Amino acid sequence: MYKLVTAAVAAAMTLAAGIVSAEPVKIKFSHVVAENTPKGQMALRFKELVESKLAGKYVVEVYPNSQLFGDGKVLEAMLLGDVQIAAPSLSKFNKYTKKLQVFDLPFLFKDMTAVEKFQSGPKGQELLASMESKGLLGLGYLHNGLKQLSANSELRNPTDANGLKFRIQASDVLAAQFEAIGALPLKKPFSEVFLLLQTKGIDGQENTWSNIFSKKFFEVQKHITASNHGLIDYLVVTSAEFWNSVPDADRAVLNAAMKDAIAHGNMIAAEKVSSDRKRIEDSGISTILELSDAERAKWVDAMKPVWAKFADQIGQDLIDAAVASNN
Repeated sequence: MYKLVTAAVAAAMTLAAGIVSAEPVKIKFSHVVAENTPKGQMALRFKELVESKLAGKYVVEVYPNSQLFGDGKVLEAMLLGDVQIAAPSLSKFNKYTKKLQVFDLPFLFKDMTAVEKFQSGPKGQELLASMESKGLLGLGYLHNGLKQLSANSELRNPTDANGLKFRIQASDVLAAQFEAIGALPLKKPFSEVFLLLQTKGIDGQENTWSNIFSKKFFEVQKHITASNHGLIDYLVVTSAEFWNSVPDADRAVLNAAMKDAIAHGNMIAAEKVSSDRKRIEDSGISTILELSDAERAKWVDAMKPVWAKFADQIGQDLIDAAVASNN
């Protein structure tokens, strides 16, 4: 009897020691921008919160600047278990769902308040789970901002863009948007945009104020039209297999940490919209053009047919919900 008790105690001690010495779970967070960006700061905030609230159980390894994977490969890597969290542009998910193309439609949202309203509403939240059957699960939306148009010639009317070459993300919606105004869309990597502008390989581009400033596009573009014609946001995404394998109590903590981190990143993004626009304006290098209501209406009329072209792929219910968010 004594031997049995001794053996049981020894087994329990061995098990306890194993639990104590168990390696923490690694969460690899891969993204493509610098740590001083809204996305970079969001990732670091998530790391800080998780390692504070789940100390010893989870370690978050953040890999900025495409150190681990670029946006083109990160989703495949995630499905293989090589990375657990990423935050690619919403335009990067076309292979997995056509529904997220709603965010590429031109002149769909009048401002970021409307974007927030849609993303936090029923349809926007449904989209987070739209790729779960493919192994991907959205955790939330991170903002970059509304897009502006730039070129070396003034873009006041849609006809001004006729024949000009614009770099776009790899999106059929964005290609159709520029084709609607007689421009030539070229799908090129973000990393090549500055050189293409500098060498006149392209005539213009579309981007947020923070991207135009941080990547110095304004230094090689004479004019920027404050068009607010589209959106660049990111989807913070994880592997459904990984996320669903996390114990319920831990997953609740991870969810709360992510919600806090995204709010932190979005606050920084909102601040950069005005501050980076002012820096560009103060530089005197590039002229910012404001559209009159009549001029803006011409752009809307020219590009709005793109909505109908992609309605079947996206779902008219999603487009209607996005439009309703403007009210």
